[in-house]
Order: sequence, then C-alpha cells, then structure tokens
Amino acid sequence: MDISGAVVLVTGASSGIGEATARAASRAGARVVLLARREERIRQLAKELGESVALAVPCDVTDRVQVEAAVEAAIEKFGRIDVLVNNAGQGLQATVDAIDPEDFRAVLELNLVAPLTATQAVLPQMRKQGAGAIVNVGSGIIWSSLPGSGAYSASKAALAKLSAIARVELADDNIAVSMMFPSITETEFVRTVRGDVAGALKMEGSSGLAPQSPEGAADTILDLIRSGAEQADLVPEEYGGTLKS
Repeated sequence: MDISGAVVLVTGASSGIGEATARAASRAGARVVLLARREERIRQLAKELGESVALAVPCDVTDRVQVEAAVEAAIEKFGRIDVLVNNAGQGLQATVDAIDPEDFRAVLELNLVAPLTATQAVLPQMRKQGAGAIVNVGSGIIWSSLPGSGAYSASKAALAKLSAIARVELADDNIAVSMMFPSITETEFVRTVRGDVAGALKMEGSSGLAPQSPEGAADTILDLIRSGAEQADLVPEEYGGTLKS
C-alpha cells in the first residue's frame, strides 16, 4: 500500500511506538487519526502534525462504543480509513501463582480484545474501499519463557494467532493483516506495567538486550503497511527473532 495520502488510524498514539508511528506516517504523507486516553498529548501531537491532516480522538480502546465513534469521526473528517495500527497495550509482571485475575482480565481486554474490536470497527469501511491494511503490535517476549511474563506473553501470543487467522479470512477482501514484534524499546512501557514494576525493570535490565528506539519500530510498521507482509520483528536471532547481530 502507498502510505502517501492514506488515512492511518493509530491506537496508543500518545507516546512510544504509537506516537512514533503517527509521526513517521505523517512524514510519509499520510493523514493520521490519533487514538489514546491522554487527550492533551494527542491534541498537541495533532497540532504539531497539522490539524488539516491529523485528527485527535480521545478514546479508551477497551470501550467498543468509543472505538466505533472514533472510527466514525475519522471517516467524517477524511472520508476513508486505509490502515489500522493496533498498538495500545500494557504489560503485567507477576509469577503464575501471583497473577491477579482482575489484572489479567484488564490486560487481555487491552492487548487482545481491543485490537479485535478496532478491527471489526474498520472492516466495513475497508471492505467498501476494496482494500486495507491492519498491523497488530505484538512482542518478541512470546518466543521466550521468562519468569513473571506469563500473563503478558499469553496476551501477545493470542494476538499473534488471532492475526494469523484474520489474515487468511480477510485476504479475499484485499485486506492485509500483519504482526510486528518489537524487542525492548525506549518507552515508558515497562514503568506502567501492572503487578511487579520493580521485577519488570529488573528483568529488562538483565536481559542483555539494548533498548531500541520507537522510531525504529515505527519504520518497521510502515514497511509492513507498504509490503503487506505477514510479519516482521526487531528481535535478535538468539532470542527467537530475525535481527542479525
């Protein structure tokens, strides 16, 4: 897909990979729709990018009504939606015996159910247009078995399987569904996990992995949009990915 002129909707656009993706898409000539709960941040970002080509929509992506309203707002302003980037997510650090079921449900709602809901919300418009691209942001952690990461890894592994099946189901509609697996990234993510924040910081610090830039992740997402490939990752080969040392 040619990104120039496309309408790209990004969830979790207030910081990190989501913000970087919105900026990169805008530089590539796209019109962007910014979804996040932190209204002030996305409104400032829309102002920076230019309000004629960027729309900020405060949205809790775990609320189907809000997601559907955001999609309607995007169509009202730009007339179409070409790309959905399901980036919003949260971690959960806890050993299996200590996982709070309520925390687990919240993480599943955000990391797994919300991407499904957003996908369902954009599909009618993409089908009407005869084309579309959906990129779901996973995590390279699913290729490891790190103590304390079970709940988060499970949510992202489930998202990967859901994406693979959606890719097959939507191929005849000319809608490409792709997965992007980042590695450790320089964002506020690890400090906002549910459960044991100190444990998450320790796990990240002892991983031996150098944190990557959100801009690099954004560039990889844009490459997936352009190519329609099934997946891409930024995970070193020794940790299960394809990134060469």
